[in-house]
Amino acid sequence: MSTVPTLNGQVIGQAHYATRALLERATEPLGVTFTQLVALNALAQGPVGAAHLTQRVTSTLKVDEPTVHQLIAHLVDAGLATVDSPSSPAGGDEPLVALTDTGHAAQRGVVAAVADLSARLYADIPTDEASTAARVLTLVTHRANAELAAIPA
Repeated sequence: MSTVPTLNGQVIGQAHYATRALLERATEPLGVTFTQLVALNALAQGPVGAAHLTQRVTSTLKVDEPTVHQLIAHLVDAGLATVDSPSSPAGGDEPLVALTDTGHAAQRGVVAAVADLSARLYADIPTDEASTAARVLTLVTHRANAELAAIPA
């Protein structure tokens, strides 16, 4: 008889790292790293202010701003993104980051890789159990983020 594991950070972390390793292998032929795919997904809907992109990636990956600035520079150097001056007065002085055609193609490849991986990993999990797991993990994420925000920098 197998025992049901206790839901804790170790179990969540093992699932995260195993899934991330598979995703990194699936996106490697696209020439995209895990951190880059987070930024590509954030840019998929259109140009974003550099500060907004930085905030989104720092909050998602729990990295510092210089790391994100380096990430944006790598995206530009790889021809996946551009950084331009804002095109409207309402945009203020914030530079806009946008995907290039190559970046859009890479992002579509990432979406396909994630869909394929998700189909395999979550295929036979009952919908109600998957919904419960999603609610629990979302709650844990919110709580952890609130505790992180309360820690002085």
